[in-house]
Amino acid sequence: MQGKVLIANRGEIAIRIMNACKDLGLDYVVVYTDADRNSQHVQLNQPEGPDKNAWRVTSYTDPNDILAIADHTLCTAIHPGYGFFSEDYRFARRVTIRDRPLAFIGPNWEVIKSLGDKINTKRVANQLRIPTIPGTDSPIYNEMEAEEIATQLFEIQQGQETGQPSILVKAAAGGGGMGIEEVHRIEQFRRVYRQVQNYAKRQFGDGGVLIEQCLKDFNHLEVQLVCSQHNERLHFSSRNCTIQSTGRQKRIEAAPGFDASCYSYDFDAEKVLQQIVDYSLKLAAHVRYDNVGTWEWIVSRSGRPYLLEVNTRIQVENDVSARISYIDGEHPNLIREQIRLALGEPMGYKQKKIEFRGASIELRIVAENTQRDFAPWIGTITRFDFPQFDWSAVYTHVPVDRPYAIPSEYDPNLALALVWGDTMDEAKQRALQFLDQTIIEGQDSSGGGIITNLDYLR
Repeated sequence: MQGKVLIANRGEIAIRIMNACKDLGLDYVVVYTDADRNSQHVQLNQPEGPDKNAWRVTSYTDPNDILAIADHTLCTAIHPGYGFFSEDYRFARRVTIRDRPLAFIGPNWEVIKSLGDKINTKRVANQLRIPTIPGTDSPIYNEMEAEEIATQLFEIQQGQETGQPSILVKAAAGGGGMGIEEVHRIEQFRRVYRQVQNYAKRQFGDGGVLIEQCLKDFNHLEVQLVCSQHNERLHFSSRNCTIQSTGRQKRIEAAPGFDASCYSYDFDAEKVLQQIVDYSLKLAAHVRYDNVGTWEWIVSRSGRPYLLEVNTRIQVENDVSARISYIDGEHPNLIREQIRLALGEPMGYKQKKIEFRGASIELRIVAENTQRDFAPWIGTITRFDFPQFDWSAVYTHVPVDRPYAIPSEYDPNLALALVWGDTMDEAKQRALQFLDQTIIEGQDSSGGGIITNLDYLR
């Protein structure tokens, strides 16, 4: 392949993109901020001299800075990683239609715009008869109409014999958990509706409100899709991301999504997994999805699946799906697939070529206090040692040969550890062995010892 990729991200994902570019024979450039100058994604490259390929920026979210470096270094593509610009359709559009166009390594901007809007995603899914969380698929502005919908949702839950029925009232223009209130009785509804509507007007300038059934007892599953610009679409199975921090940040992921060896389900787990895969592919075909993406689902205790949202990017946990997948006996590299497909190559294999077997677990190792609402820990790491096995992989930007001060500007994510085995029980035992042999030492500015989530992961 030919081309030069600007990697518009940081940390472990930047390093994984670097390695994928090397595998494909592609040149690349990385960017970094002052806070990240000691990160491995910078130290592994050249920030000075005639072979310089690491360029300082004021921010990872300054599009002018990013594009100026892309032009100066004659890059032909931009990889946004995850976060930052990865799901920003305006940036993707600007990149591809400017006077000096670049390839955006991700879906085309129109798909990002369509599926990046949760309301629109729900509307399209409903048109295709793909199950979504019961409730509205467009903003409601009328109080009487809103109350009628709320009454219907309570009646639905009573018919399903839900233990403690409730609904969520959400600011339609909100995000990140902002502007959401739970209602347990219809008598409370009008007061809460007015409260959320007023909040939405103040914060977002739009008083539109969404009303949904509140689902509490569920598994959070994901379907990993890989698609091409040649109308090819296939999947790399499912994963379970139910274990999350109080801020809804994932901490442990496991593949496949359900595993009868470690839990007895009240429904046909294999049938449900096949359903959510089929539904995901159906929506992908409808919008002509053309790169890597993740379809997020929640599945109730009774086995009812509901589409939650679509992530139009590579995800942190993509490799947990790759580790139960085999093509010609090898694990696929989904970041490498993402790059070559975005640059126009065809898939080169069919669904039947992918074999699924075994189980895998991803552990997100974070400097945080899980006993205090997962509060971040900031300080300097002085020792960072991981065991090496044939059945594990570690992705990290933290150097192992020198002290590393965790930047306070970003989340204190330290590493992703992947383990896999022939069964889920073997994967779990290997994960425990990996954690038991992991050593992380450090101290904060007051001399206190480092706090991580290793015990929580155990």
